[in-house]
Amino acid sequence: MENFLLLGICFGLGLFFRRLPQFPESTPKVLNGFILFISLPSLVLYHVHELKVDVTSLLPSSMPWVVFGFATVFFLGLYKLKFLKFHTAVCLVLTAGLGNTSFVGFPLLETYLGKESLGYGILADQLGTFMVLSFPGIILASIAMDGKWDLITLVKRVLGFAPIYALFFAILTRQFSYPDAFKLVLLRLGDTLTPLALVSVGFMLDMRTIAGHGKVLALGLGFKLILAPIIVYWIYSPLKEDSLLFQTIVLESAMAPMVTSTVITIEKNISPHLASLMLGIGIPISFGTTYVLNFLLKGNYI
Repeated sequence: MENFLLLGICFGLGLFFRRLPQFPESTPKVLNGFILFISLPSLVLYHVHELKVDVTSLLPSSMPWVVFGFATVFFLGLYKLKFLKFHTAVCLVLTAGLGNTSFVGFPLLETYLGKESLGYGILADQLGTFMVLSFPGIILASIAMDGKWDLITLVKRVLGFAPIYALFFAILTRQFSYPDAFKLVLLRLGDTLTPLALVSVGFMLDMRTIAGHGKVLALGLGFKLILAPIIVYWIYSPLKEDSLLFQTIVLESAMAPMVTSTVITIEKNISPHLASLMLGIGIPISFGTTYVLNFLLKGNYI
């Protein structure tokens, strides 16, 4: 419950700060800069370095790749059919295609399925969601910044993403142990990511913009909270005999948009108002949709 309380307080603070003259319009940019250069690299250095990888980890970690792949085909397909603008399509891929599999996902998994499900959830988050964001996610966001494919520019954009260096460093140093004091510092700095991100999103959120994004917002949240779990349920249905693994994978696929991918979308000015709406409205709605999904899964209604 403390995680949900933190979500609400930080999001509410962002809405409140927007009304205070002490917080200028550039506030989200400053917060997002700290997240991308300090908070996220710290989490990468800690979790990727400590992560244990084996064959069984491929099942839960594959789910975010599947969802992102379907989101890319679906939303960029709508762009090709001229139903969506390019930046709108990319925004929806980065928000509806990546889920909040950790900060929101972990407490919901523990509530619905118990602590035993958290091992699978961590694998889905670290080897799945984060890796998707770090590679195809950042590449797509970088392309959207320029509106075209240019290899040299793309490489420069990707190399300008600080967490990439943290990822490489964490992989290269996996055989060495970090000092306990260093790990503690990384965790403390990493803990700032979600609070700062939610304050930033709350500050950015302008409910008046719903009128201009209503249909697209419904499309994005409909994919993330309803269609994605249906697709995952169908693909991973052969795993039904291992009910805990199967239910964990399906529930993780139904989580609200990812905080970090939303921050990157906003920072790179890819339909920022739509991105803040996807996160700000998606998180509270996901509490209800995941509850219904869990009820259906446990009652063998689906």
